[in-house]
Amino acid sequence: MAHRRAQPYREGMHAPARPSKLSVIGAGGVGVAIAYAALIRGSADVVALHDIDAPKVEAEVLDLAHGTQFLVAKRVEGGADPRVVEGSDVVVITAGAKQRPGEPRLALAARNAEILKAVLPGVREHAPDAIVMLVTNPCDVLTVLAQREGGLDPSRVLASGTVLDSSRLRWLLSELVHVDARSVHALMIGEHGDSEFPLWSRARIGPLLVREWMEEGRARFSAADLDRIADDVVHAAYRIIEGKGATSSAIGVSSARIVEAILRDERAVLPVSSVLDGQHGISGLALSLPTIVGRGGIERVLEVPMADDELARLHASAEAIDASLRSVGG
Repeated sequence: MAHRRAQPYREGMHAPARPSKLSVIGAGGVGVAIAYAALIRGSADVVALHDIDAPKVEAEVLDLAHGTQFLVAKRVEGGADPRVVEGSDVVVITAGAKQRPGEPRLALAARNAEILKAVLPGVREHAPDAIVMLVTNPCDVLTVLAQREGGLDPSRVLASGTVLDSSRLRWLLSELVHVDARSVHALMIGEHGDSEFPLWSRARIGPLLVREWMEEGRARFSAADLDRIADDVVHAAYRIIEGKGATSSAIGVSSARIVEAILRDERAVLPVSSVLDGQHGISGLALSLPTIVGRGGIERVLEVPMADDELARLHASAEAIDASLRSVGG
């Protein structure tokens, strides 16, 4: 049988789509988990891993590449040269110091602000058109610094925010009422840290408000129950850090999910963190709120109606982030 020759590209024809590229800066546990999740989920066609520690990053890339035949993504690459991020559509920054057991995320601000300032010039030079996503903690503080220091369009810099925290909340509720977590619609908002809180006034299991969920003729959740659930979610990362030293697996898949929403232009509603511009009376600070995420990055931050106490807690969260920013000269 004769083989059909590929037709040459001519003006007016649709050019082949350029492969999408995700670059992850930082080859520690979180960075590798994000790269791995993105490769097995097919979040991008090409996944690149960059770190200043050449032997470490080269070993991680080689380890990932050995599984290429089992991956959805087409290629993995990387190294210590910052040029590996060239052509990136999304750059995820995970480089930074680890959170110590019992250490609040905001305590990391000074250490990781300096690391971020060292990383940004390479991103600006080699991937000037990329959307930048911060995963390094405290991600809300660093998102503001990245936007200011990098001169980035606020819509094109975001943090993973409370996407993972919201997943933790949904999982916990699903376990308590024995319902698929995908049928739970609940959000953690505010700071990705100690001042975050559930938006209980909007939280639902299927069509029912969580506060209206009935079992054996009475409300399943008392106010005390809801407080305990919120506390469990806020302190979930601390328990993981105490046991295994760091969180990695869940932040890997949740970050890959955000990347997919961007690269596939899904316009998905996710509680990412971005620099606010007047939403709920807050400007110039990054907080997590329900946000439409698409190919342009932050498409729109939704101003969801809140109870008075929730709005007060959101402003308290903003004040905590503002204090941390001032402490690092932001």
